[in-house]
Amino acid sequence: MRAATGVWRWRRNPLRRTTDLVEAWIALTAAALLCLLVPLAGWAAGSSASASLQRAVRTQQEQRLPTTARVVRLADGPASGPRTTGAAGEERLRRSVVARWTAPDGTIRTETVPTARRHSAPGDAFPLWTDRDGRPVSPPMPASTARAHTLIAGLMAALLAGLLVETVRRLAVRRLVLRRYARLDRAWASAGPDWGRADTGS
Repeated sequence: MRAATGVWRWRRNPLRRTTDLVEAWIALTAAALLCLLVPLAGWAAGSSASASLQRAVRTQQEQRLPTTARVVRLADGPASGPRTTGAAGEERLRRSVVARWTAPDGTIRTETVPTARRHSAPGDAFPLWTDRDGRPVSPPMPASTARAHTLIAGLMAALLAGLLVETVRRLAVRRLVLRRYARLDRAWASAGPDWGRADTGS
């Protein structure tokens, strides 16, 4: 970041222009915003995301219940569904099985559910998450996942805030440079025709 390079323009010298002083103020303001706004934006976004995600985690933990299902038979048709990656890095398809489990109200449910098990034989048990009505659902979000999302949200907000400050600074400095060039062009237009003539004292 080049925001601090304009601070030297604070020094008093006869060649200092008004735009130099303005650029120094822009550099100082940008540096202050980077020190204050960026951490504040990251903290605010992280806090907001954390509160929302923690509520989601608590809600899912309250509404999703673990149970044990048993395979009745393989579902008709080939393995299908989204691919998953195992601990050893092998990629495999999720396959569906007809399974039986006990719902929270005590009733027996039998439905087709996907499973990542490589081998499923009738009678095999596997963990299953259900809602309070006994319908299969995905597992609740782990607290570690919520913390990771919170960290990502805070970092992204801080990065965007920093990019915003730097973009505004660059645009402001560019406008000052264009004003300097315009003044130089006007000065040259007025002095150029007489440049080098003996009777002009140049």
